[in-house]
Amino acid sequence: MEKLQNYIGGTLQAPVGNQYLDNYEPATGQVYSLIPRSDADDVAAAVAAAEEAFPAWSALSNAERSKHLMAISNRIAERLDELALAESRDNGKPFKLAQAVDIPRARDNFAFFATAILHQEDEFHNMGAKGFNYTLRQPLGSVACISPWNLPLYLFSWKIAPALASGNCVVAKPSEVTPYTAYLLSQICIEVGFPAGVLNIVHGLGAEAGQALVENDTVKAISFTGGTTTGARIASIAAPKFKKMSLELGGKNPNIIFDDCDLERAVRISTRAAFANQGQICLCGSRIFIQRGIYEQFKNAFLERVKGLKVGPPQEESSRMGAVVSQAHMEKILSYIDLAKEEGGNILHGGKRVQMEAPYEGGYYLEPTVIEGLDYTCRTNQEEIFGPVVTLTPFDTEEEALTMANSTEYGLACTIFTQDLNKAHRVARDIHSGIVWINDWLVRDLRTPFGGVKNSGVGREGGFEALKFFTEAKNVCFNY
Repeated sequence: MEKLQNYIGGTLQAPVGNQYLDNYEPATGQVYSLIPRSDADDVAAAVAAAEEAFPAWSALSNAERSKHLMAISNRIAERLDELALAESRDNGKPFKLAQAVDIPRARDNFAFFATAILHQEDEFHNMGAKGFNYTLRQPLGSVACISPWNLPLYLFSWKIAPALASGNCVVAKPSEVTPYTAYLLSQICIEVGFPAGVLNIVHGLGAEAGQALVENDTVKAISFTGGTTTGARIASIAAPKFKKMSLELGGKNPNIIFDDCDLERAVRISTRAAFANQGQICLCGSRIFIQRGIYEQFKNAFLERVKGLKVGPPQEESSRMGAVVSQAHMEKILSYIDLAKEEGGNILHGGKRVQMEAPYEGGYYLEPTVIEGLDYTCRTNQEEIFGPVVTLTPFDTEEEALTMANSTEYGLACTIFTQDLNKAHRVARDIHSGIVWINDWLVRDLRTPFGGVKNSGVGREGGFEALKFFTEAKNVCFNY
């Protein structure tokens, strides 16, 4: 059975303690590789390698760093199908989804930040006869990037690329649930001759390798995407050390359907927003609020589309939904479906595990589930499920829709469907959310800020926001 390795100081290495974790294939429920169970010693070695590499890497020009990052981007493009197959196997998502979205986005993340740094300008403030100010943005040093399991290489690269582009050295920990494409990225770095120690990848459990990385006093900043509870734990450790933090956390996103919408478009996009990647995207619209005048019409059309979503093995061409990521996560989702029934919800579609034929009989497959009849304040509508489960709730007025939509502790994303331009902008202004889409979903311009409010996180990723996070501003004042 293949043993994955850490990537430290430019070489692939076994964990110091020679301990490994099982890596399960969600489609079959079987172990198919072993993951390093790294500890504080592995993290210390990775941080030491990053510190050693930092002076030379930070001294390079933006153009020189850009060439190194573009080499990674180009190699990802060359190995795209291989990476997509690995992502599908490791995560359970359909191969076609990984091929069309996840791996191209990882490629583009490196390319975007590689080229963005070629167009940076330092701020300059002229004081006339008194002189002038200019602001330098300097890299921090060694930084930590910790990414989740739902979009493994996509979000891993989303953090690593701007950190490297800004001149930092990185110690990165992918999720122990989906480590394989991060391991392949290690191979790519070796293949393209990426400078040793600039990027280090340490595998292992969050409570062990992740904890050691967050606690390490040499690490200057932490960029984390994951659950709100884990984010709070990281903040409690990092804040007293005055480390910079970017925390992209949970979501319970509203999808608001007004009666003047383009109904066919609203139904089509809402289906994708609900069930893409088995509902395991932090931006998924899991609470659908429909204006009462079109409630039944929307519900019937929505259910018709949901019934056409084939759940099947990730590599099958016809599969629109694959397996959820793990048995534990599947059981969590099923427990919320049971909770919804206890709270008085009516299961309109789904609600059960899907049993496949061999060799997939042990896989973690769930039906897309649609529930109505729940109060907007119930636990099912307030807590993050992070799976293929959505609720339908009618509303009468714009004010009522806003009250329902803003009622959770989260505030990551929102989708609004209306053809009334004034209403669209008014609701977008008043919704408690870091990201709003109008008449669409998951349209990502890499230049724009990404992040949430309330318990959905702290800080912003994306574009020059990310480059600013991974640098420290220094103002220089010159008096004639």
